[in-house]
Amino acid sequence: MGPATAPSGAEPESDGTGPDRAHWLQVARETADDLATDAVTREQAGKIPFDEVSRLRESGLLSLLVPAESGGGGGDWSTAYAVVREIAAADGAIGQLLGCHYFLSWSARHFSPSAATTQDQPHRRTPARRRSDVEQGCWGGGLARQEPPLTLVRKGGHYVLNGRQTYATGVLVADRLAVRAERSDTGEPLAVAVDPAHHGVRIDADTDTFGQRLAAGGSVEFDGVPVATRDVLGSLSAEEDVLSPLTALSAPVGRLLSVQLLLGMAEGVLGEAREYSRAGCSVRHPAWPVGSPQDPHVLTVFGELTILVRSASALAAQASDAVHAGLAHGENLTYDECAEVSVLVAMAEAAASRAAQESTARALDIIGPRAASSRLGFDRFWRNARTHTLYEPVAHRVRDVGDYFLNGAHPPFALPF
Repeated sequence: MGPATAPSGAEPESDGTGPDRAHWLQVARETADDLATDAVTREQAGKIPFDEVSRLRESGLLSLLVPAESGGGGGDWSTAYAVVREIAAADGAIGQLLGCHYFLSWSARHFSPSAATTQDQPHRRTPARRRSDVEQGCWGGGLARQEPPLTLVRKGGHYVLNGRQTYATGVLVADRLAVRAERSDTGEPLAVAVDPAHHGVRIDADTDTFGQRLAAGGSVEFDGVPVATRDVLGSLSAEEDVLSPLTALSAPVGRLLSVQLLLGMAEGVLGEAREYSRAGCSVRHPAWPVGSPQDPHVLTVFGELTILVRSASALAAQASDAVHAGLAHGENLTYDECAEVSVLVAMAEAAASRAAQESTARALDIIGPRAASSRLGFDRFWRNARTHTLYEPVAHRVRDVGDYFLNGAHPPFALPF
């Protein structure tokens, strides 16, 4: 939608049995256009996005990464990244919600069983995942480390989940939850799937963030919630005897979603600012020359921001190629190769964060005083981008890049969402 969109990295269009990449990109554009028509009023109303999730479900986008043989779209990560970016350009919060859903639903298939639970998991495709595949269920929650952690207590033939997870994406609309919890006896972190309708699960819409209001974020409290061993998705341990390189690749896979989200917001604000500058100059107050397509200052700012976003987009394309190559290696992926992918994604994160923050802030200068009008809603881009960068800061990623370049240190296993 924006003026700075760059071609994505090469990757097979689909798994050979589902719709191709061109189909999904067209669906994403149509869905984004639909979301853009009332983006300002929806964002200002701040209602729980049940309707928006219905739009995603009806379009088929929720099941994009579900294998075609399971009734899904059979899409790949390259396509999913492009879809999230397109949606984020129209509505950053819905882009985050969709990206989180993609990561959590994919993680349910990706993580290997932990050594402690392998004997209890003869079937990797759990009932929760089977139901989600068939029903196009929306996943919410988060697997990132938090303090204090949720706890899993072994009780007979199952576990009991307790604790409170603070702000987590999508939980207000989720059909399935995926959360991180530590075993009380061993301290091993595990990813577990939970039915949000289960007795003992309480979801609170207690967030009052100034941005990403439609990402359906909230807190979840688990009070003695039973978790069957078959719903333990796998280990999140960073120990190399547990964490395989392929499993470790889930971190850069998820973090590249954050990159696409930020680039989508940057492209979205530049696209809307461009349209406003072109169409609105004839009705602009004569005392407000800012925003005119002939204003040298405006041309310079558009040029600088376009270069900034295009540069970040080029890094994102390199990172996407690296992620695709890593996934293609499968179990043959090495720790060194995984580290190289992680560093490329970290560089793309840092560039995208800067591009989004500068574009969403400086676009207001292009528009001038009218950008202060809540009716136009230009402020939502800045608020959304800044909120996301507060929850996903890149300072650690920049440090990881430096440590890798100088000392050859592998980036730590750090999941987003």
